[in-house]
Amino acid sequence: MSRVVKFWILYACILLLPLAASGADQFETDVFRTSDGSLRISFLGHASLMMDFHDKHIYIDPWSHVADFSKMPKADIILFTHEHSDHFDLEALKELCSENTLVVMPEICAAKYGEGIIMKNEDVKIIQGLKIEGVPAYNIVEKRASGFPYHLKGIGNGYVITFGDKRVYIAGDTEKIPEMDELSEIDIAFLPVEPPDTMTVEMAADTVKAIKPKIFYPYRYGDTDINELKELLKDQPETEVRIRKME
Repeated sequence: MSRVVKFWILYACILLLPLAASGADQFETDVFRTSDGSLRISFLGHASLMMDFHDKHIYIDPWSHVADFSKMPKADIILFTHEHSDHFDLEALKELCSENTLVVMPEICAAKYGEGIIMKNEDVKIIQGLKIEGVPAYNIVEKRASGFPYHLKGIGNGYVITFGDKRVYIAGDTEKIPEMDELSEIDIAFLPVEPPDTMTVEMAADTVKAIKPKIFYPYRYGDTDINELKELLKDQPETEVRIRKME
């Protein structure tokens, strides 16, 4: 092979590197074995996740600030937890949707989007073969200067999604709330740890001790000292704390 040919091959590869790195492969991914095949979870950032199961792409709270969704696989299912712009991003929705995409959201988001599958707290639906349960998500302690909670009860959702024999809990924006004590058999839990509008590290630790997930991922944690959270959970041997880039 001549030097000229080698040069142009190398040049083409360099040009293509940014394109390869702009898709899903650039993100950290964990793979879990379920009774019905593999589940891949990609950690896009903040509260944005992508889950691949049975060749379906499921996105949770895709936010354009953390990924270029024009270069990501089209969605089979998109779940939005609530209406705040870092969770409910119409630009990301536009990039990810195809004619076959099903969009699951609380009523407040559907009012802005104009369509979609509405999920309320405690609803249970089978969507493209997946069991999805709505879970309340709201604040009790922390309030805005106006006196209203950052997240009102009955507005936003968390979700429990069942993949084979694995139950994955995505809490959405919430503090520790009484309804969490009713959750059971959670294999993987995503809890937001960024006060004042979501959990303090103490709330997150108390939630983990209450629901006892096998694996706990802090997410949407901003500048929170995650090492402090790990210290609070060092005597919780039944739960593995995994840290991924989810500020």
